[in-house]
Parts: sequence; C-alpha cells; structure tokens
Amino acid sequence: MELAQSQTYRPRPGYFKRLSMVDWLYGAALLAGALFAFNRFGAYMDVYEKGILLLSVPTFAWLGWQWKQVRWLMAVLAALALASISLYGGALNAAETKFFLKYGLSSQSAILWMSTLFFLSTLFYWGGLATRSEFGSAVGSKLCWAAVVLGFTGMLVRWYESYLVGTDVGHIPVSNLYEVFILFSLITALFYLYYEEHYATRQLGAFVLLVISAAVGFLLWYTVSRDAAEIQPLVPALQSWWMKIHVPANFVGYGTFALAAMVALAYLLKLKGILADRLPALELLDDVMYKAIAVGFAFFTIATILGALWAAEAWGGYWSWDPKETWALIVWLNYAAWLHMRLMKGLRGQVAAWWALAGLLVTSFAFLGVNMFLSGLHSYGQL
Repeated sequence: MELAQSQTYRPRPGYFKRLSMVDWLYGAALLAGALFAFNRFGAYMDVYEKGILLLSVPTFAWLGWQWKQVRWLMAVLAALALASISLYGGALNAAETKFFLKYGLSSQSAILWMSTLFFLSTLFYWGGLATRSEFGSAVGSKLCWAAVVLGFTGMLVRWYESYLVGTDVGHIPVSNLYEVFILFSLITALFYLYYEEHYATRQLGAFVLLVISAAVGFLLWYTVSRDAAEIQPLVPALQSWWMKIHVPANFVGYGTFALAAMVALAYLLKLKGILADRLPALELLDDVMYKAIAVGFAFFTIATILGALWAAEAWGGYWSWDPKETWALIVWLNYAAWLHMRLMKGLRGQVAAWWALAGLLVTSFAFLGVNMFLSGLHSYGQL
C-alpha cells in the first residue's frame, strides 16, 4: 500500500513552472509596453515615476496570471489610450474637431460613457434579480465591464491631456474629488467583478452597483455644478510622488469597504426573508464580506502609513490631527475592531453584517463628509 501511494504521488511543480506560454507572452508584452513608455514619455518622468513604472510590470504580470481577465483589460486599455493619443496629435483642441475624440475617446466623453454604462448595468442587474433572469444579469455584467474599460480609458487619456495643457500642469489624475470619484467607482466595480467570477454568482451586482451608481450620480452633479472636469494645476502640497501611491492605495480601501457594506445589505435582506430565494447562501455572502474588508484594511493600512510619510515631507510632521487624518484613523480603527472580533471571537452573522453596513457611513464621512463640513490641511479637496 505504501509503495503504491509513493508511486502515484506527484509533487506539485513550482509556481513559475505552472505558467503557460501565453502567461510568459503576456509578461513579455507588459515589459515591452513599459519600455515603450520609458522611451516615449520618460522625459516627463522623475526617478520615482520611473520606479513605479518598472515595478508595475511584475505587479500586473502577477495579477494577469492570477486573474485572466486582467490580460484582455490591459490590452484593450492600451489600444484605446494609444488610439486617443494618436488622434490628439499633440493638440488639446483636437477633442473639439475630431469625431472619435469628441464623442468617444476624449477623457470627458469616455467618463460620460462610463457613467451611462454603470447606470444601465445597475438596471440590468436589478432586472435580472427581480425576474430571475440569467440573461439580464449577464448583460449587467457585460455593461459593468464596458464601464470599467471606458472609465480607465478616460483616466489614462486625462493623464495625457494634463500634459497637453502644460508640461508643468501634467499629473496623474487622482488629485481632486472629480478624479477620485471616478477612481472609487472603477476600483469598486473591478473588485466586484473579480468576486462575481470567483464565486460564480451575479446576484450581488444589483447591490454593489447601487453604491457605484450613487458615486457616479454625485460625480455628474459635481461636474455640472462645479465645472470639475476642467484640468487644474496641482496645489503645492500635491506636487509629490507620494500622491501616486498613497491615493490609489487609499481608494482600494474605500472601494472594498463599500463593496463589503453592500454585500452586508444583501446578507441582512436574505436573513429577513427578502429576496431570500434569489440571493447566494449566507455563508458565501459572509465570506465575500470578510475578504473584501480584509483586502481593504490591508490597503488602507498601507495608505495611512504612506500618508504619514508624505505629511512628514510636506508639513514637517507625521501626524497633526487634521480632520482628514483623524477620520482616516477612525475608519482604520473601525475595521481593525471588526477584523479582530472576526478572527479572535468568531464574529459572524447579523452583528457582523450590521457593523459592516454601518462602516459605510463612517467611510463615507471620511471620504466626502470631511471635505464638505470640516477644514484643515487637506482643504484642497473641499466642495
């Protein structure tokens, strides 16, 4: 018996040996793209930006190896962004005269398309949930992916447009409420789409797209009422390479916390018998909620540390009890307590779901409320 078992045992090959030729070609394509970016745009980059670009190759290679959808997403984004750049031809006013820019690939057009597609996705997800239609939910998923593609395209093109405004104006588009609301919507949607595929369920799309549609609704109001889509030079405090890593890490946290809250809402509705036969099992909902909060907490912790380092460079101290910093700490403590109770005390069920849902209120105030009602060193983000 022991001999038979030893003959049938096969050690699992190492991680890199499990990669296919397609995986390696994808990695090679990323490296080629990074070298092209160095050659084409390297003159605009400082040493930190070049370091970030270099590190993005193994990062996105690993993501594409873990989640195959990332491959085609990056390929489509690269094609659309480069097409837009070629249409501009170095002249910002081309967005007013060239059809495909004016109605599709300029940053404002692409972001408007993103907004429309997110709204339509929400309607189809809810239609699919209400009628038990797999077709409706599938259309909602496709529309959500299309919104992600157009949204990221708009962000990439806006980055390029900022340099057309002026080489001293150019910056990564994560510097004001308009830009970070787009980032929040895209990150939340992308994490949801991963969980949708991983758990083979589309029923949660109806709930997660609600918070994304709310963000998009605010974005459109803010755009019209404040002319927020106009590209502005960075204020001195934001003219730092820290912004390029601090803000995205922060919004991975915000996005996954919001996702967890909407999953918690679905959990509570199922628990009360509302849509119970149309929603995934409570165990699945609980698992998604936990994993989303765990990922968000990790990134939010990193963002908080990066923010402290940035503050020391910009203002001479790691912590000043600025309202934004204080509420970031409250958010961190809230989810640290949630995870502690989960891991140490086995927190589950209704209490955990209500806590995660309440966390959305805390996170929303830290994200937006501080900018509306309080002032401080982060006043550049005020409404």
